[in-house]
Amino acid sequence: MRCARPCLFLLMIVVSPYPRLAAAEAGRAITPADYASIATVTELAVSPDGKQVAYTLATWDEKADNRRTDLWVVPTDGKDKPRQLTSDRANDRHPKWSTDGKTLYVLGNRKKDGQKKPPFNGTTQVWKVSAEGGEPEAVTKVDGGVTGYDYAPKADAVFYAADAETTDEDDFSKLRAKYDKLEYGHGKRKVSEVYRLGAREKGEKVIAEKQKVIAEKRYVREFAVTRDGNRVAMITAPDDTVIRSEGDSRVDVWDAGADKVTTSDQSWKTTAGSPWPWLESLAWNSDGTCLAYCTVFDGYPAEVITCEARAGLWPATRMKRPEGIHVRGYGTPLRWADNRTLAWLGESAGSVGLAGTAIDTGELVAGPIPRIVTYEFDLLPSAGLTTVAVEGRPTELPAVVIRAGGGTKLFDPNPHTKSWKLPTVEHVTWKAPDGADVGGPLELPPGYKKGDKKLPLVVALHGGPTTASHAGLEFDAHNGRLYFAAAGYAVLCPNYRGSTGYGDKFVTDLLGRENDVEVKDILAGIRHLVDEGIVDPERIGVMGWSNGGYLTNCLISLKDPPVKIKAASSGAGIVDTVAEWGFNDEPAYPRVFKKGLPWETPDIYRKTSPTYQLGNVRTPTLIHVGGGDERCPPGHSRMLYRALKEYVEIPTQLVVYPGEPHGLTKLSNRKAKMEWDLAWFDRYAMGKK
Repeated sequence: MRCARPCLFLLMIVVSPYPRLAAAEAGRAITPADYASIATVTELAVSPDGKQVAYTLATWDEKADNRRTDLWVVPTDGKDKPRQLTSDRANDRHPKWSTDGKTLYVLGNRKKDGQKKPPFNGTTQVWKVSAEGGEPEAVTKVDGGVTGYDYAPKADAVFYAADAETTDEDDFSKLRAKYDKLEYGHGKRKVSEVYRLGAREKGEKVIAEKQKVIAEKRYVREFAVTRDGNRVAMITAPDDTVIRSEGDSRVDVWDAGADKVTTSDQSWKTTAGSPWPWLESLAWNSDGTCLAYCTVFDGYPAEVITCEARAGLWPATRMKRPEGIHVRGYGTPLRWADNRTLAWLGESAGSVGLAGTAIDTGELVAGPIPRIVTYEFDLLPSAGLTTVAVEGRPTELPAVVIRAGGGTKLFDPNPHTKSWKLPTVEHVTWKAPDGADVGGPLELPPGYKKGDKKLPLVVALHGGPTTASHAGLEFDAHNGRLYFAAAGYAVLCPNYRGSTGYGDKFVTDLLGRENDVEVKDILAGIRHLVDEGIVDPERIGVMGWSNGGYLTNCLISLKDPPVKIKAASSGAGIVDTVAEWGFNDEPAYPRVFKKGLPWETPDIYRKTSPTYQLGNVRTPTLIHVGGGDERCPPGHSRMLYRALKEYVEIPTQLVVYPGEPHGLTKLSNRKAKMEWDLAWFDRYAMGKK
């Protein structure tokens, strides 16, 4: 990618969790048990002087059966080793430095035996941690916990949000109140209140003061405070439900001078691809005059919106971006390099890297680096687009390196993986039947060379679908990454139509065409690997989670498929799209892709539902689902199981993970899924007894 006006330098620092992680035995294949040893840097925050970076490191605890984050710091000059500041597995997150750089603020959930009151009852509170170490100090002690916080360094003030409840009055309010033990569809709403914690002088003393600054009877999903604490930007919705967040979210700004909340300009929605965006990643520029946030859509590329203060109003502008580079949706950090240059993560053909835009001209001043996958970043102060970031590559698991010239790695969160026999990853492309170029990562077993014996294939289908699989090494229990290739399979991860990183038309081509154009893209990718002599056409399996599970259901229910699918693993997959609209927690999703409501476009709902083709299934199918999944409720998986077990009578197995949401959270469940997948594919794709 071109790099115009200032040049881009990436400063990346790899951190090491030290020997609490068990190393895999040298020279042997990776197994699902090794998954427990992987550490992940999840967030970064550079100190005000740029000399240190704080980060949160997620590690698995096999005894507790969960993953939690602890807080670490490391110097940016690479001369000293990382230091661990917290070790009580309170899931410390969202680190922010104090003005003097001596303290860090975090959200955490601390619990002590016998404590029923905050802050040690496990509720989410704001904590203060010395950069030199020591016991964390509770900043808040809110009953029920806080739902978010931010820190204003110039004001040395903490802002936090907490839940409240409001009652909507109508003709039946008294009746609902009379029978208040019953569950009702509406009438009461969960809303938010925002408080400011700061210090003020009282005589000769400085005392802490709590002030409620915002109570608008709306739910605050995210908020960001200006450096001086005089403005708060908020993503708000009528309540905390997903259905109201999809179409009714907006960005409001509280101004301390006027002591009022103003709704920012929402006119950009009139020209947006979809009226149901997800809003996220609020970021103020340094003087608090311009606000940026991300709008993420189902079925359309994500966009960045900027709002600039003008006479008490907040007119909005859509940030320009070049064709072929997409804003990474679902969690891209936004950072201001200066008052007029915004840094974001750009996605292109399986790569993700730092991008920078001059908002006045729309000029891209830095672009993503090919063959790099960037997960998180923060900017060094007064250094333009010099960043600290977590980076992955096709040859190694995600790490953080210093990038100046060729790039130098300082630390590695997973040094034990150096002894592992890692697969190779490359981005491959092929032609769809309609001539479109399609691509995606291809994982190959360690040591494999073209011309070697043909491999069994696992087609690993990403969720979304408005996202993509990336061409870096990833140990992914949901989507088959790493552990299948380590077991001798080729793993193709198609970025089928509707995926990001291949142009706007590639994304929107899927609208109204699910269970059609993307299925053809996937089948063409399989055919490409067969024609290349890499894959054995008699040993092919498909798998996926969420939308990947849905596509697995679509593929196995094809009548007379052009390739023979010998095994399948359907994870949290949709079967009936009318039920998807009726029962899932985000009903706007099917409205976008089916171009209307079920009674408006019934033919599309029928064509996109595998329900009506389940009699065609001949593929032995393993089915996974979380028992508490609201995004893709278990009823879909139970319907698929009933059809295959009781009526079609083919080999099938239903695995329900009790209480788990849309993604599996427990280590034991992730390991169980991987072992089940390997055993199922070995039996039915490989033909092992």
